[in-house]
Amino acid sequence: MHNPHANVSLEEIARFDKLAARWWDPDGESRPLHDLNPVRAQYVAERVALQGAKVADVGCGGGLLSEALARAGAQVTGIDLGEKVIEIARLHLYESNLTVDYRVQSSTELAAAEPAGFDAVCCMEMIEHVPDPEALVHDLAAMLKPGARLFMSTLNRTPVAFGAAILGAEYLMRLLPRGTHHYAQFLKPSELARLLRHAGLELEDVSGLAYNPLTRKAWLSRVTAVNYVLCARKPA
Repeated sequence: MHNPHANVSLEEIARFDKLAARWWDPDGESRPLHDLNPVRAQYVAERVALQGAKVADVGCGGGLLSEALARAGAQVTGIDLGEKVIEIARLHLYESNLTVDYRVQSSTELAAAEPAGFDAVCCMEMIEHVPDPEALVHDLAAMLKPGARLFMSTLNRTPVAFGAAILGAEYLMRLLPRGTHHYAQFLKPSELARLLRHAGLELEDVSGLAYNPLTRKAWLSRVTAVNYVLCARKPA
């Protein structure tokens, strides 16, 4: 029997679960996520009419992006396999008074439960943590309605990304817990574009995501060497 949770690293889930309680602390270990979140949410909002749209946030963690999309009027389904982070995400709704359907569910399970069910699918900072990126992209593509868009962000596999994400953030600045990133699992935009093509999607945009941890400012840039965000469309 196929295990729908097969494409998952238990070690990765445990690592994020440990962060759960501090997920919504803008000055805690999830600080870069808080700083990057408005830029990501804006990137999605500029490409999809969010009011009333059905949106899936895959690997939603504690719900930062899910809430931002819900605030913009989307009907959001947030899934993650970390039970603690989903609990934190659900609890935070009492504070924000927003509605998000949070589920402990894998991408494979959601794709099977709601095929072609979403106007937009977001999968931010997750693909570098799964054992089989290609399987994940196929799940994401299966969730999209014809004409719908997929949004992904991840880290590039370049020496400068290694320096910034691993040495910089994890070791020198201690922004992220050590071991959050595994350089070999980072995907170059060309590699991710190939996976998207294989899943029948058309790449529309790739933008760099720049971040200054000292000023805590984040912005879109033409430089994709460290973090990048992309948009792909399922043909109508």
